[in-house]
Amino acid sequence: MTRFIFITGGVVSSLGKGLSAAALAALLQARGYKARIRKLDPYINVDPGTMSPYQHGEVYVTDDGAETDLDLGHYERFTGVSARQSDNVTTGRIYSDVIAKERRGEYLGATIQVIPHITDAIKAFVLSDIDDEDFIICEIGGTVGDIEGLPFLEALRQLGNELGRERSMYIHLTLIPYVAAAGELKTKPTQHSVRELRNIGIQADLLLCRADRDIPASERRKMALFCNVREENVISAIDVKSIYEVPISYHEQGLDEAVCRHFGLDVEPEPDLSGWREVVQRALAPEGEVSIAIVGKYVGLQDAYKSLSEALAHGGIANNVKVNVKWLEAEAFENGGTIEALEDVDGVLVPGGFGERGAEGKIKAVTFARERNVPYFGICFGMQMAVLESARNLADIKGAGSTEFGPCEEEVVGLMTEWVQDGIVEKRDESSDKGGTMRLGAYACVLGDNSRIKSIYGATHISERHRHRYEVNMKYEAPLAKTGMIFSGKSPDGVLPEIVEIPDHPWFIGVQFHPELKSRPFEPHPLFTDFIRAAVEQSRLV
Repeated sequence: MTRFIFITGGVVSSLGKGLSAAALAALLQARGYKARIRKLDPYINVDPGTMSPYQHGEVYVTDDGAETDLDLGHYERFTGVSARQSDNVTTGRIYSDVIAKERRGEYLGATIQVIPHITDAIKAFVLSDIDDEDFIICEIGGTVGDIEGLPFLEALRQLGNELGRERSMYIHLTLIPYVAAAGELKTKPTQHSVRELRNIGIQADLLLCRADRDIPASERRKMALFCNVREENVISAIDVKSIYEVPISYHEQGLDEAVCRHFGLDVEPEPDLSGWREVVQRALAPEGEVSIAIVGKYVGLQDAYKSLSEALAHGGIANNVKVNVKWLEAEAFENGGTIEALEDVDGVLVPGGFGERGAEGKIKAVTFARERNVPYFGICFGMQMAVLESARNLADIKGAGSTEFGPCEEEVVGLMTEWVQDGIVEKRDESSDKGGTMRLGAYACVLGDNSRIKSIYGATHISERHRHRYEVNMKYEAPLAKTGMIFSGKSPDGVLPEIVEIPDHPWFIGVQFHPELKSRPFEPHPLFTDFIRAAVEQSRLV
């Protein structure tokens, strides 16, 4: 029997519903249950693929090619369960599907309304594509009271009635602010938030209360009384030093026991959290540290690189060192800008991005890393900039550029117009829609013999997730090989270059895919593990 847990948020946004959902799923897994997490996003975009990283943070890509909310990255990192297209839906997608059905006449002339048609579509999504999961945890984006979230909350209210209490539970994540002038925590915002939720028709079964300090028992009793919640179901969610402490902290506060009691499940034996404790120990008490420069164009909002920063942390955990990230704006290196900011780092990483802004600055960062023998890791756009740097400065290919920036003499990087996915030929051109038209999801790659990349993976065939429109042109493989840069990973048909490396460099690798999307605290991605290992060696040379 699959049970459903619905997580809503109140008072303010960005309280960490995604982390809370992920931590709860991890605790249920530690108790031997199978859990899956879904995200319901109220915004009208069909997906976040066309949204600015400054608006929404990173776009997380699944194996099956869905462009999703960054919270799905938390879900995967905490549970190890690969997300799917069916694990993230938006208002835009729901309405698009309903309108398409109406145009096809599937509603037999009915007047299409929010209730029941939109709410029915939301419920169908929540209940779809379920295997043998014991728990489906649904996180609803935004906060209670947001007008765009009302159809989702109404749908979940209906689901609660249809499933019954034995199969459904409502968790409300809220904020308990500390008012310094009064010298106390204030519960009134939570009371108002729960009242708003009850006005919609949902009674919270459990309150998860975010605070920066311990919540006194007297305050928990007050919230239980005013919010009509059992006192033991008012759970403190105290700030912790590492996000990987969250499952441990929530267990100590009794979250998983409260959920089990709600569904009539045994609370014994205790879940095995030894793996989480080891990860936290390595994260908080490392034996050394390294400094990595991320030269990007969205560094003003670090959520734009959320999976990347976590993957670097995982590489640090694997090497038992702390990774200090130095966020550098690529544009700062342009127009005569200095690269002195890179002098004290142990590794340089140029991540993905779109558009010309900051490209020349990234190329300067590549030159610095190559010439100074500093470990270099280029991801997606960062690989393309590494190829352009070698084409210009080593292969003497005048006018080497990317058509992403406009017409150029030598199209070393160009728009992908045709590729094969699951045996189907995909075609694109400049006039194609921007949304959902990139090379998305997992693709196979064959690694070259005697290459560094093959030794890192310990395999000849790998699968990694992609999100890009432009690709390095294979016709430049030979001239680049003469300079020392080799194409050490290609698509199985040999048409698309996936990986470049410079064997004579201490560590210089560029990949067209996004390895950060598959890194986990318990299974750090081999590329990040080896990159940090190289950075540790570099730090010893300085």
